[in-house]
Amino acid sequence: MKMNIYIHLLVIFVTISLVFYGSSFASDPNELVSLQDYLRYAAMHNAGLQSRFEEFKSTIEEVPQMKALPDPQFTFGYFIEEVETRVGPQEQRYGIMQMFPWFGKIEARTDAAAAAAKAARQRYEAEKLKLFNDVKNGFWEYAYLGRAVELGRQNEELMGHFEEVARARYIAGATPHPDVIRAQIELAILQDKLQTLQEKRRPLTANLNRVLNRQQSLLLPWPKPIVHQTVGIQWDDLVAQLRKANPRLKALDHALDGARSKVVLAEKRSYPDIGIGVDWIRTGEAAMPVHDSGKDSVIAMFSVNIPLWGDSYSAGRRQARADVRQVQAQRVQLENDLVARAVRVLFELEDAERKVNLFNGILIPKAKEMLEVAENAYRTDTVDFLTLIDAQRTLLNFELAYERAVTDHQQRLAELEMLAGKELNPVPLQ
Repeated sequence: MKMNIYIHLLVIFVTISLVFYGSSFASDPNELVSLQDYLRYAAMHNAGLQSRFEEFKSTIEEVPQMKALPDPQFTFGYFIEEVETRVGPQEQRYGIMQMFPWFGKIEARTDAAAAAAKAARQRYEAEKLKLFNDVKNGFWEYAYLGRAVELGRQNEELMGHFEEVARARYIAGATPHPDVIRAQIELAILQDKLQTLQEKRRPLTANLNRVLNRQQSLLLPWPKPIVHQTVGIQWDDLVAQLRKANPRLKALDHALDGARSKVVLAEKRSYPDIGIGVDWIRTGEAAMPVHDSGKDSVIAMFSVNIPLWGDSYSAGRRQARADVRQVQAQRVQLENDLVARAVRVLFELEDAERKVNLFNGILIPKAKEMLEVAENAYRTDTVDFLTLIDAQRTLLNFELAYERAVTDHQQRLAELEMLAGKELNPVPLQ
C-alpha cells in the first residue's frame, strides 16, 4: 500500500510540474522573449519529453499488475455418463481454485516493478534536463547572433562614417583617392558579413522550433542582450552534487534495486506455488429413495506445482545476478564519464569567464581608445587610412569575441546544470 501511494504521488508531482510550467506561459508563441518563456513552452510541448512522461506513466501501471494474485480458475464438468452412487447419479461438477505464489514472490516482483517506475521517473527528469540544456544552448546562440547583427550594423555605420571622412579629405586634397576606395571595399566586406549573420537567423530559429515543437518556418523575436553573470563553482561541491542528484545515475540506482529484487524472485522460483479451492458435485435423486438421496458432494481442494526443472531455475538465478553486475558496472562507467565531462565543462566555463573579464576589462576599452586616437591622427594626417581600418577591425573582433565568451559561459553553465541536476544560481556582476 505504501509503495502504491509513493508511486502515484510521483505521477501527481510530475503532472503538477508540467501544469506549473504551462500556467504562466503566454498563449501567443510570438511572445517568446525570455529564457523562461522558452523553457515553459518546451516543457509543455516537446514531443520527446511527453514520450518520456508517458513511459513513466506506463511503468507505474505495471506495479498493481505485479502485486495482484493470479486469476482464480473456474472449472465445470458434465458427466456424459452419469456415475451412479448410493445417494443418486452424479450429473455435473463445479470447481474454483486460487493459486498463491510462495511467500515473498509477490513482494519481490512488486518491488522490481516499483523500482522500474522510479527509474522511468528519473529518465523523464534526465530528458527534461537535456531538453532544457538544448533550449538554453539554442537560446544563447540566438541571443549571440542578435548581438553580432547589432554590432555588424554599428560597424557598418562607423565604416560609412570613415568613408565620408576619407572622401572629404580627398576633395580637400589632403588624402589620396585610394583611401576612399579602401573605405568602400571595407564597407562592402562588412555588409557581406552582416548579410551572412542575418541569414543565419532562419536555421537558428528552425533549430529552436525543433525543440519547442513549433512549425520550423516561424521566426522568433530577437532575445534581449545577454547580461553576463558570474558563478562560483567549487570542484568538490560540483562532483558531490553530480553524484547525488544526476537523474541518469539515480535511474541506474533504481534499476539496480529492481535487478536485486529480480534476484530474490529468481531464487524463489524453485519454491512451489500453492493452490486452494473447492469442488462441488451436483447429484440427482436416487432411483431407490435412501437417506441423503440427491445430496451434493463438496470437496476441499489443495494443489501444488512441482519445481522439477532445476537447471532452468539455476540459469534464471545466474542470469539475474549477471544483470545486477551489469547495472553496477554501467553505473560506475556512467559516473566516471559524467565526472570527466564535468571536469572538461568546468574548465571551459572558467576559461570563458577569464576571457569575458579580459575583453570587457582591458581589451575592448583599449581598442576603443586606440580607434579614437587613430581617427584623430588620420584627420591630422599623422597615420594612414590602413591604421584607422585596422583599429576599427580590432575593436569589432574584440567585441565579437566578448559576446562569444559570454555566450560560451552561459552554454557551459547550462551544461553543468544538466550534469548537476539543478540550477547553479549565478550572481550578477557588480
